[in-house]
Amino acid sequence: MIEQIGTFFTIEMIYLWLNLGVIPFWLILIVFPHSKICGLLVTSVFPFFVLSAVYVYLGYYFYISGYDFDYNFTLYLGLYDLRNLFEAEAFLIMFWTHFLSINLFCGAWIMKDSQKLLMSKYLVFVPLIITYFIGPLGLVIYWIIRMFYAKRINLLD
Repeated sequence: MIEQIGTFFTIEMIYLWLNLGVIPFWLILIVFPHSKICGLLVTSVFPFFVLSAVYVYLGYYFYISGYDFDYNFTLYLGLYDLRNLFEAEAFLIMFWTHFLSINLFCGAWIMKDSQKLLMSKYLVFVPLIITYFIGPLGLVIYWIIRMFYAKRINLLD
């Protein structure tokens, strides 16, 4: 059965579905943040369970394909080694899945935190868009807005 799935879900197909698959979550997060569906689908564990399943499938797929996972540890040796590592299709798609998961997690956290502080969804719109594209920069922008909105700095939240 895994072989049949493998023939349909090529790396290019998985890349396409990953990119298209996160867009509805982000749209719900940005447009309907206070809806029940946002709480059930986006800010729950559901999208991360799906993305983790894709990650596990990719790990299994590359393991049976003979990919050398020990080679991944060369990313710590230097920038040249990291560049060479990104030339490997296996590492690149697994990194992309990781990137999409972390950005979506950060976006969900921003939305839950802003709701806890009763912030307007329009105030959080720009940091969410930036988090979708550039993850950490969106978090920093949200944190700055949050400081002024909450009128306090708390590094432990």
